[in-house]
Amino acid sequence: MPMSVAEAGVTLADPTAYADEDRLHRALDLLRREAPVHWVMPPGYHPFWAVTRHADVREVERRSDVFLSGPRPMLAPARTVASGTGGGRKGLLRPLAHLDGAEHHVMRAVTASRFTPQAVAALRPQIRDLARGAVDRMAGRQGEVCEFVGEVADVYALGVLLLLLGLDDSEAATVGRFTPAARRSMAPEQRTATMREFYTYFLALTADRRARPRDDLASVIANARVDGQLLDDHEVLSQFVILLMAGHDTASVTVAGGLLALTEHPGQLSALRDGAARLPDAVEEMIRWVTPVKAIMRTARVDHALHGVRIRAGEAVLLSYPSANRDESVFPDPHRFDVHRTSNRQLAFGYGVHHCLGASLARLEIEEFFAALLPRLVSATVAGPPVQLTTTFSGGLKLFPVRCVLKN
Repeated sequence: MPMSVAEAGVTLADPTAYADEDRLHRALDLLRREAPVHWVMPPGYHPFWAVTRHADVREVERRSDVFLSGPRPMLAPARTVASGTGGGRKGLLRPLAHLDGAEHHVMRAVTASRFTPQAVAALRPQIRDLARGAVDRMAGRQGEVCEFVGEVADVYALGVLLLLLGLDDSEAATVGRFTPAARRSMAPEQRTATMREFYTYFLALTADRRARPRDDLASVIANARVDGQLLDDHEVLSQFVILLMAGHDTASVTVAGGLLALTEHPGQLSALRDGAARLPDAVEEMIRWVTPVKAIMRTARVDHALHGVRIRAGEAVLLSYPSANRDESVFPDPHRFDVHRTSNRQLAFGYGVHHCLGASLARLEIEEFFAALLPRLVSATVAGPPVQLTTTFSGGLKLFPVRCVLKN
């Protein structure tokens, strides 16, 4: 039965739709074609404008003077949406993605020096070692069914996170509990208890790095000053939250989704293994294909016309990244996974002032993993139904059983 535009709009507020890619992309294709800026009133949510074309998503991101992150930075049921925008430097945890203007600029600068191209390039040898270790562990399971997300991708991404923070492998079990991937499988009461543990752990780490600073990202955060003052507890914890959210999940879900795409498109895998395609281009295609962040929200500060539609001050917009990354006006044959695709203008890392600070690091992690895997990969076979996460914000594969044969 054909889907209506109204049904397509409501789909964007349905977490189960993001676990059903056929259904999701039917809705997004319809919205881009017939109502690229569409008013949506989903049950249980405050209404919003759905923005689905690549050019319009870029326009909203570019106009940070018009479209603000606060007070509604992500789509959530109406009953859970906090009122107000917070105030000043004190208050609830507010990661970078929730901040605007001068406050965003100041807090982004806290860790920016660690994510410059030069700083990221300096990490390549250590990340290469982590990637080779991950592939060695896969080889140790030669021919067995491996749940790739939990056993490989999450572990590899966690290793890079520990490297950044200056923590050794003995901290992996503790820090791993704080990652979004681990918290998703917890009951609500467990998540609450885990967040309390997160506060305790990272405030203790901050105190340690203030007393004994090292050359690591934890020390940078602990000893950063704004207007001559050390960051308060909420600001420190907000910095660590974004590291755990973006620093772990982006690489993990793209590595997993990238391998699934290669197993489902053996011709693309062959092109990478025999050198007919360039790995950096393939990494960009994996990022476009997976699009880890599904949607973010912005709120209009003043009236603004977008694609011929007047958005009024105070109205919210939802930016659909999976839709922008399948826009046929930008990506020829957008529903085809193509490792030969060049000049890839994917928007998975955002655009403008909120462009992901760790984008270069994520690319490096993904590239080094596949650089380690592909020369040794004899075969990869999906060994059970892959399962996608239900979400309206960030996600990808939840389960991916795979059987790999690797060269020793």
